[in-house]
Amino acid sequence: MDELLSRITFDQQVLRGKPVIRGMRISVEMILELIAKGATQDEILEDYPQLEPEDVRAALLYAHHLVAGETILERLTA
Repeated sequence: MDELLSRITFDQQVLRGKPVIRGMRISVEMILELIAKGATQDEILEDYPQLEPEDVRAALLYAHHLVAGETILERLTA
């Protein structure tokens, strides 16, 4: 799990510090929105070829930890 979460990065210079995938300008928020609107993982990967399947899983895992109320920031910055 920690390996997946390490794909989520934070940088004030990239999208004002929002959680993004591997330092790219692709936010966790955008991936979650696409999924919520019905996009499949294959569609997301086709539209954003720089993404890997693990990136989509990482976004979902990050969201899971947030709604579960778990503290993950320490894991990401360790």
